[in-house]
Amino acid sequence: MRIRGAEEEGLVSVSREHLVFAYYVTGHGFGHATRVVEVVRHLVGAGHDVHVVTGAPDFVFTTEIQSPNLHIRKVCVGLVNCCQGKFASQQGGNPVQIICRRVLLDCGAVQADALTVDRLASLEKYHETAVVPRASILATEVEWLNSIKADLVVSDVVPVACRAAADAGIRSVCVTNFSWDFIYSEYVMAAGHHHRSVVWQIAEDYSRCEFLLRLPGYCPMPAFRDVIDVPLVVRRLHKSRAEVRKELGISEDVKVLIFNFGGQPAGWILKQEWLPDGWLCLVCGASDNQELPPNFVKLAKDVYTPDLIAASDCMLGKIGYGTVSEALAYKLPFVFVRRDYFNEEPFLRNMLENYEGGVEMIRRDLLTGHWKPYLERALTLKPSYDGQINGGETVARILQDTAVGKKYASDKLSGARRLRDAIVLGYQLQRVAGRDVGVPDWYSLSEKEIGVRAKTPTADRTETPFQSESCVEDFEVLEGDTQGLPDTVAFLKSLSGLAASGDPQSPEKRQLREKAAASALFNWEDEIYVARAPGRLDVMGGIADYSGSLVLQMPIREACHVAVQRNHPSKHKLWKHAQARHLNKGDDPIPVLQIVSFGSELSNRAPTFDMDLLDLVEGEKPISYEKANKYFSQDPSQKWAAYVAGTILVLMTELGVRFTDSISILVSSAVPEGKGVSSSASVEVATMSAIAAAHGLNIEPRKLALLCQKVENHIVGAPCGVMDQMTSACGEANKLLAMVCQPAEVKELVTIPTHIRFWGLDSGIRHSVGGTDYGSVRVGTYMGRKIIKSQASTMVSESTTNSNNIVLADSLNSDEYEGHAIELLKSEASLEYLCNLKPHRYEGVYAKDLPESTTGEDFLKKYGNHNDKVTTVDPKRLYSVKAPTRHPIYENFRVEAFKALLTAAKTDEQLSALGELMYQCHYSYSACGLGSDGTDRLVNLVQEMQHRKSSHDGTSSLFGAKITGGGSGGSVCVIGRNCIRSNEEILEIQQRYKAATGYLPILFEGSSPGAGKFGYLKIQRRPSPGH
Repeated sequence: MRIRGAEEEGLVSVSREHLVFAYYVTGHGFGHATRVVEVVRHLVGAGHDVHVVTGAPDFVFTTEIQSPNLHIRKVCVGLVNCCQGKFASQQGGNPVQIICRRVLLDCGAVQADALTVDRLASLEKYHETAVVPRASILATEVEWLNSIKADLVVSDVVPVACRAAADAGIRSVCVTNFSWDFIYSEYVMAAGHHHRSVVWQIAEDYSRCEFLLRLPGYCPMPAFRDVIDVPLVVRRLHKSRAEVRKELGISEDVKVLIFNFGGQPAGWILKQEWLPDGWLCLVCGASDNQELPPNFVKLAKDVYTPDLIAASDCMLGKIGYGTVSEALAYKLPFVFVRRDYFNEEPFLRNMLENYEGGVEMIRRDLLTGHWKPYLERALTLKPSYDGQINGGETVARILQDTAVGKKYASDKLSGARRLRDAIVLGYQLQRVAGRDVGVPDWYSLSEKEIGVRAKTPTADRTETPFQSESCVEDFEVLEGDTQGLPDTVAFLKSLSGLAASGDPQSPEKRQLREKAAASALFNWEDEIYVARAPGRLDVMGGIADYSGSLVLQMPIREACHVAVQRNHPSKHKLWKHAQARHLNKGDDPIPVLQIVSFGSELSNRAPTFDMDLLDLVEGEKPISYEKANKYFSQDPSQKWAAYVAGTILVLMTELGVRFTDSISILVSSAVPEGKGVSSSASVEVATMSAIAAAHGLNIEPRKLALLCQKVENHIVGAPCGVMDQMTSACGEANKLLAMVCQPAEVKELVTIPTHIRFWGLDSGIRHSVGGTDYGSVRVGTYMGRKIIKSQASTMVSESTTNSNNIVLADSLNSDEYEGHAIELLKSEASLEYLCNLKPHRYEGVYAKDLPESTTGEDFLKKYGNHNDKVTTVDPKRLYSVKAPTRHPIYENFRVEAFKALLTAAKTDEQLSALGELMYQCHYSYSACGLGSDGTDRLVNLVQEMQHRKSSHDGTSSLFGAKITGGGSGGSVCVIGRNCIRSNEEILEIQQRYKAATGYLPILFEGSSPGAGKFGYLKIQRRPSPGH
């Protein structure tokens, strides 16, 4: 046996009793197996037999422990040539007993790739492997535990092991930082509540164990009856930094990066130029046939990573217990990339960042090789973990004592701790892609710095009462919740910076005006109201919204934040020119509106706007929308203010609100303009939400969206439909808002299936809803509706005067409407929304009589008004009619089909059909005259990717694309499989588009909640110390 004496190695003292431990290890990832190795090493060193049930490779255990006291029971379900037998692995003269069985007790999380978990597949596989055969599993495990005469069952963290131990009459203990009931609960939220029984069963199994040995960086785990906190469990070092570098032939002046994304194959494509000069990358888990550049080194599968970590300068990988614990223990800076759908991550990330050990890299930069700034930043970190790292020894000692009868768990159940964990579990279940939910402050505080301060078994077990506190930088959140949204936290931090700012010496002249104006905008000691509204990605529906179509819209990650404060006019801080204006008037203090817009000068806009609120009043009534439009159009550089100030006028006009206080508004939007992702709607919705909160107005999201549409239609003068404002106000993260625009009926929120992903790609061609193409197409659509209504009216009149109904029968071209023909025509004669006309009726009755185009003059002479309140017919203009009329009728049908397909079986045919519907929509836009070279190029690139397929499996990752929103430029929406390869293809499209046009498209990915879900924040600056 290679293990030396207990005193020399710091091992657990040899017990007077020979004990047998059954140690179950989850099948998810190497991190669990590597920490189990350290505990088992101490137990074996104390003279005990340990039977490890694992699916991890043998070398994880046998390279560290060679002893006949170690027995490995391999789980090898799915292997074609499973050994189904017993054999010995002999290294260093000491055999390790290995038994191989076709059994899977804990499948963990099924990963689509190294960074993405397939939530539905995880639940389905657990059900298939652990629920369906549960009775036989329990019977087998009970028999096996009795056969080895186990004294204690240890689980990390296999649920059924606890139940099997209870059935066998054996005590059990869990050792972990997370539990599967917590992880799977999030998946149930996405995959459907019919999977809830899986979570309840897992929690019930865990409750059978005696207590939990809780590792640092833990998640809430309310199923466990009692808890003992232990230090980090990490593998020891065998060699020094100098020894490892000498063996690898790496000099001390070379910077070494260890590339570690676990055992999940990802097919990484790594390039020489991705590393800065003087760097070398050690790649863990590379495939045997993977070719690497000369500055990348492929490591052996069984390499001992702790020694390499200690010899490196930085690690790049995904967050997991193994990587985080070893990086902290050996003070290695860790550049990490987030994983989708794994709830363990926020807690480990908090621990990593708490000890200044981590730098986050966005996934896009990982895949494109933009590594240099992250690596350079990592080298400046000074990881400061100061906790103990002898968790292996501590855990082994507790397990040994428990096995001989010592009672560590208290008689009193830890109710306060379990309640805290249960609350935070529910809080964490809201975590979805595109929305980062952090750990609540009160949970962190109650658990002594997010669980990173380990308690010893003999420490005081008194529970610390939790507290509810919410502060960001210098502000206290009095009402509302940031909901873990990183952009909201960043916005509040920027407000803190403004509050503390007053330095006029900033070298950034563009930022100076905005920052100086913003820092003087608020009375920082008074209450401020903050609202947030996202942009939107038009998945299906687009311009058919104003024709009453069903639309499917996704709120994007990028959003607009607006901060509002109201003050009595006598206390309001006026800008100097406003002071001068009031001084000249000689008036008593009057209410003033002052607005600062961050980023304005980058768009050639004035960064500030102010006006007397009395300018919005004429006599006792608000001014007309027409006068307001002219008012805000006077200065092109300040026309943007119509989107913000217009909300005040609409509230005055539509709701009768009187504004007697001055209002200060700060607008900060991350939704880029002119990209077809509703930057204007996000500004309107966020502004009105914040103003409503500041004035105690309770406006439900749908009504607020309709009011904001009036701002854009009548004050800004853009003839948009309502879907943009509805999505920004009513949307939810990772769901498509299904809305019938008649005028704004939300049918449902459609969850995006986990295997499907949507992206937005900006063409670089500026889109404007107020542009002439959009407006003329809308006019043509309403002309078509008027012509159809006129035709239907004519046929109704003719049918009532023609007794033999020859005209009617000929018009209908069918006998199926015989009993209802007149009523059908009457409904079409009063058609309010064009989308209520079915495609077969359009083709069979009306299409042949619609002109391809007509002049405004001819139309007005024959039909009079086109009956659209937000556009006018120019008599001198030629309008396309047939294509704009046909588009919404067929688009409504396509959207309904698209929505139905989203719930269909998960197949390539499903994705292909969804993509085909998007392509049809795209070409229908072009037929209306709303296409552009840039958006056509992007759609063609997607098609090339789709038909090129993958050389290794013949399947596609991208399936369709379409122009979005109002068309004529802007962005395209792309649909594809939710996997790394589709991400890589999207990035390739970006690069190819840049090579052809010189413009690198902005990529929109991720989702976030709408303004209604966010609510508002009421914040106030905290008093400085001494006040």
